[in-house]
Amino acid sequence: MSDEGTTLSVERVESYLDITKRARAKATPCVVEGSTEAAHLAIMLRMADDYASDAHHFLTKGDLVRAFGAINYAHAWIDAGVKIGWLDGHGDDVLFTLP
Repeated sequence: MSDEGTTLSVERVESYLDITKRARAKATPCVVEGSTEAAHLAIMLRMADDYASDAHHFLTKGDLVRAFGAINYAHAWIDAGVKIGWLDGHGDDVLFTLP
């Protein structure tokens, strides 16, 4: 039985970091500036950025499990913003779970 696809490696974590970085750059706000939704979206994106930063930190420490967990949380915050319609995923069904 192959461990491919089930083994956590630096390369796998780096791949997820890259995917999340691309998702963060692609998703654009589609809420009215100054609205309650915009304030909530800012919190969501801050959470995404904080978790991505944590993932980088854990990766540099060699803690692949926590790095992998953190980057998945980061991506989930971005994906949630797209799913609820506060971010536009521009039709990208690879980076996002579209509405």
